[in-house]
Amino acid sequence: MSLSVGDRAPEFSLPDQDKQVVSLADLRGTPVLVVFYPFAFSGICTGELCQLRDELTTYTDAGVKVLAISTDPVFSLKAYKEKEGFEFPLLSDFWPHGATAQAYGVFNEKAGMALRGTFLVDAEGTIAFAEVNAPGDAREQSGWKDAVAQLGEAA
Repeated sequence: MSLSVGDRAPEFSLPDQDKQVVSLADLRGTPVLVVFYPFAFSGICTGELCQLRDELTTYTDAGVKVLAISTDPVFSLKAYKEKEGFEFPLLSDFWPHGATAQAYGVFNEKAGMALRGTFLVDAEGTIAFAEVNAPGDAREQSGWKDAVAQLGEAA
């Protein structure tokens, strides 16, 4: 069961592509867009993350930190970030395998991967937007932008 708007966002501390640990708790006071995706280098995921890269100022200009999470190891994420020029951290939920995706209710245990879950966590750590897409179902990112805009209006 995935999380819903109003739920407390589960805390996590995960290594990024450079093995630097990123903790949600350390970002308290800042809204965070948490984007789970199945696999680095896969077609739909690359399309989604490249769109996020190309439209990153929509989020950063609103003061939102973007974090992308998959169950890939850090070495794959480093190569992926370098190849695609991503300017946001790619976090590895590799071990314990998928533990953060499980906490957010977006882990596909049979496939050993995260589903396409997107969560906007407000500055206080509460889920302000939640969406989970089925495998193979690319996300429409306009909902994320609307949620960011509403977060700004509420501030």
